[in-house]
Amino acid sequence: MRSAVLPRLLSCAALLASTPALAQQQPNPAAAPRASDNPGDIIVTATRRAEALSNVPIAISAVSGETLQNTGATDVRALNQVAPSLLVSGATSEVNFTARIRGIGTVGENPGLESSVGLFIDGVYRSRTGVGLSELGDIERIEVLRGPQGTLFGRNSTAGLINIVTKGPELDGFHAKGAVSYGNYDYWRVDGALNAPLSSNAAVRLDGVWQKRDGYLKALTPGEPDINDRDRWLARGQFLFEPSTDLKIRLIGDYSKRNENCCGGVLLGPTRNLTRQPNGSVAVSPNSLLPLLQALGASYPAIPGGERFVYGVPNSPGVPYTSKSEDWGLSGEINYKLGSVNLTSITAYRDYKNKQGQDGDFNALDILNRQNLDRRFRLFSQELRLQGEAFDGRLNWLVGGYYSSERLDVSDDIKYGKDYERYANCLLMAQALPSALLPSNQYCVNVPVVQRTIAALPPGTARSTLQALIANPARPGFGSLAAVLGQPNIAINGTGSNGSNFRQNSSNYAIFTHNTFDVVPDKLMLTIGARYTWERKKLQGVAMQNDTLCPLIVNSPFQSLAALPCVINGTAPSIAAGSPGTRFSDGEWTGTAVLSFKPVDALMIYASASKGYKAGGFNLDYSALDRTCNTAFDAACAARLALPANMPGNGRPEAADLAFASEKVNAYEIGLKWKGPGVDINLAGFYQEYSDYQLNTYNGVNFEVTNIQSCRDSLQGADRDASALTGGCSPDRLRPGVISKGFEIEAFLRPIRQVSVNMALTYTDAKYRDNLVGTGGRPLSPVLFQLPGNSVSNAPRYTVTTGVSWSPQVSDKLSALFYLDARLQSDTNTGSDLDLEKVQDAFVVVNGRIGLYGPDKKWGVELWAQNIFNQRYFQIGADMPLQGSGTWRSVAAPASRGFAGSANQLFVGFPGEPRMYGVTLRGAF
Repeated sequence: MRSAVLPRLLSCAALLASTPALAQQQPNPAAAPRASDNPGDIIVTATRRAEALSNVPIAISAVSGETLQNTGATDVRALNQVAPSLLVSGATSEVNFTARIRGIGTVGENPGLESSVGLFIDGVYRSRTGVGLSELGDIERIEVLRGPQGTLFGRNSTAGLINIVTKGPELDGFHAKGAVSYGNYDYWRVDGALNAPLSSNAAVRLDGVWQKRDGYLKALTPGEPDINDRDRWLARGQFLFEPSTDLKIRLIGDYSKRNENCCGGVLLGPTRNLTRQPNGSVAVSPNSLLPLLQALGASYPAIPGGERFVYGVPNSPGVPYTSKSEDWGLSGEINYKLGSVNLTSITAYRDYKNKQGQDGDFNALDILNRQNLDRRFRLFSQELRLQGEAFDGRLNWLVGGYYSSERLDVSDDIKYGKDYERYANCLLMAQALPSALLPSNQYCVNVPVVQRTIAALPPGTARSTLQALIANPARPGFGSLAAVLGQPNIAINGTGSNGSNFRQNSSNYAIFTHNTFDVVPDKLMLTIGARYTWERKKLQGVAMQNDTLCPLIVNSPFQSLAALPCVINGTAPSIAAGSPGTRFSDGEWTGTAVLSFKPVDALMIYASASKGYKAGGFNLDYSALDRTCNTAFDAACAARLALPANMPGNGRPEAADLAFASEKVNAYEIGLKWKGPGVDINLAGFYQEYSDYQLNTYNGVNFEVTNIQSCRDSLQGADRDASALTGGCSPDRLRPGVISKGFEIEAFLRPIRQVSVNMALTYTDAKYRDNLVGTGGRPLSPVLFQLPGNSVSNAPRYTVTTGVSWSPQVSDKLSALFYLDARLQSDTNTGSDLDLEKVQDAFVVVNGRIGLYGPDKKWGVELWAQNIFNQRYFQIGADMPLQGSGTWRSVAAPASRGFAGSANQLFVGFPGEPRMYGVTLRGAF
C-alpha cells in the first residue's frame, strides 16, 4: 500500500518518463500568437490573450498536440498520463466519465449532475465530460486550468477546466496529411486532414477519424462478443474567413458516432466472508454467497492468487453491453477589432444522444438487465466578450456575458431478469430459513423443510410468514406470497421500469469580468475578476413501472418482505410539470483576486483567493424517490408521514426527494514560476473548502445524491452509525464538508538541443471533515458512514509524471523520435462510499514511441506501446448489485453502532486498458 509508494516514486523518476512536452514550444501563430521572443516559451490563451505560461499567475498545464500524439491520446481520458493533477475515470458508461482536478470531481454517471470540471472544445462548453471521450481529431493544444473558474470562460466550474483547441484552417497553402495505425486486439485507426485555401482570405479544413478495436475483456459466455471494444468515427469541417485584419470568422461543424460493446465490470478479489468476533476483531472465511451464485449459473471466473481480477466477464446470454452515441454540433466564432477593443462572439448548438445497455448483475445469471438507458442533451449557448486595454496599457480588461439553454431527456428500462425470482427466493430463504435453501430447485425453496419447520413453530409472525411462502407449493417463495395476496398470476421476472423518463429544461445566465492592472509596470500586478450566475431548472417525468408485486407487498401485512421485490421502486409515481418541488433556481456571485510580483524577469510569485460555484438540480433516478409507506403495516410509517410535505424521508414520493443544492468552494493558492536558461520550474500550494459538495453514490442498484456538509457541533459519532435518523445538524451550524489541500511541482528541462525532459509531482490531501451531514443538515445516509475523516474517492495522495523526448537528426534527410512517459499514482480508494475493498494499490503506467521520418516529415513510421509493462489496475470499484452486503469497516465497527456483525458482499471493478501496441504509418504533402 502506501509503504510501497516511495520506491515506486524513485523508480518512476529513474525512468525519466514524464508529462511529455507539456506544451507547444513553437505554437501555430494562427491559433496562439506568440507573446514572447524566447523560443522556449510555452504559449497559452486561457487568459483570453496569448502569453507565456511563465507569466500567467494561475496553475495551468498546457499539453501540445504533438505530445498527445506521442503518448497515444485520442480522447480526454489519456490526459491522465500528461497532467498530474487531473484524473479522468469511469465505470459502466462512457457518457458520464468523471474528471477530477486536485482530487475533486462530480462522481458517477447520473445525468442530472454537471461536472465540477468544465470541458470546452473550441470555446464551446460541453455539458458532460463523457462527450470528450469521443474522438477529438487533430489537436492544437489542451490547457488544464486548476481551481475554480468563471471569470474567463462562459461557463463556471468549481474544481477546474479543460480547454481543448483543435487545429483550424490556415491561409498559407494547400496541405494534407494522414495516418494509418494497426495494433493488437485487431486495432485499426485511420485519420486524415486536408487544408485548402479558397482565396487570400478564406480557407477550409476537413478532418476525419475512424477507429475500431476488439474488446479487451473476454466474454466468458459462449457466443457473446468480447467487451470494451472500439467502433467510432468523427468528421469535422471548418471554414475560416478573414476579410480584413480586424475581422476573423471561424465556423465549425462536426459529427461523431460510436457503436460499441461497453462497459463491462469484473469480479474483484478477494471474495470473503467477514465476521465480528466477541473481542471486536474481524474473522475472515470463504465467501458463502459465491458458491450459491455459481450453483445458480453465475459462471464467475477463478481469480489467480496475487491478482485482484482477470480480464474476463460472464454475461447473461443475449444481454449485451451497449454504448451507442451520436454527437453533432455547429459553432461560429467571430473576432472583431473595434478600434482598441476586441469583440468575441461564440454561438453554438450541440446535440448529444446516447443509448446504454448492460448486464446489470455482471454475471451469466440473469438477475438485472438494462438495455435502453437513453440520454439526450440538446444545448444552445451564446458567449460575448469585450476585451481591451486602458491607462496606456497598464489595465487589461475583459467583460463578458453568457447564456445557455439545455434540454435533457432521460429514459430508463431497468428490469428484473428471468432468473430474478428464483434468486430472490434464494436470498430470502438464506436469511429466513437457511435449512430450506435448495439451489437445485426451480424456486430455490425446499418445501418439505419449510413444512416441518412450520409444524414446530408457535403461532406468530414467523409462522404466518413461512406459511405464506409455501401456500402455493407449485410456486413457493414470492410467487406463493402473491397468491396469498390475491394475485396468483403476477411475477417479478421481466417487470421493472418500462421506459420511465425524465425531462429537464435548464437555463443559465451569467455576466463576468476579468481585469489585470499593472500596479508597478512589469513588476507588480493585481487581477480582479467577478461573476454573477443565475441558473433555473424545471423537471417533469413519467413513471412507467409494471412491477405490481412491489406495491402489493408494501400495502400488506408482509411489508417487511418488500426489500427484494422493490429493488426497482415499483411505487414511484409520475412527476407532473409545475408540481411542488419541480423547479430549481439559484443565483450566486463568485470571483477571484490575484496579486503577482516579478522581483526579476525570470521569477514570478503570486497569491490568489477565489470563490467557485456549481448549480444544484435533480437526481434523475426514480429509485431515489421515497417508497410509499402504509401505516397499517409499518409501525414507523406514521412518524414519517408526520414530517412536512416535500421533505425527503416523509414516506411520500415527491420531486423534493430528488433535489440537491448548489456546490460552492472557497479556494486559496500561492505559487511561483521560474524561467531560467534551459529549465522552467512551477510551484503551487493550494487550499480549497467545498460547501454542499455534491456526492453521487452508487449503492449497487441506484444512485443516491446528497450534499456533504460538516456540523460545527460534535455529533458524538452519529454520522458513523447505521441509522438514517441520528446525527442531524441545525442549518445555521453548518460548515464546508470537504477540504482539498496540497502542492504541485512541475519542471521542464531542455538539457541539450532536441531533448526535452518534464517532471511533475502533485500531492493532494482531499478529505471529508468529521461530523458530516447531508443536504440541509439532515442525518448522513448510513451508506456513507465511512466518509467522516477519510480521503475523497479517486483522490490519490501522490501523483508523479515524468517523461523524455529526443528528436535527433539521423542524417541529412532522416530524423527520429524516442519518446517515453510514465504516470505513478499512490493508493486510491475508487469507491464513492469508501469501502476498503475498493482500494486500488499504487501503480505505474508507462507509454512509449519510436519513430523514423523522412525529409520535412513527409513520411514516417512509428512503433508504439501504451501500458508497456501491462499494469493491471481498475478505475472504479462498486458493490456487485444484489450480491451480498457489508464491508470490512461495518463489521469492524463497534456493535453499538448498529451494523450487522457479518459481511459477504461481492465487488465489481472496471479495469483500465491492458498493454496496447502497434505501428503507425504517416504521410503528408
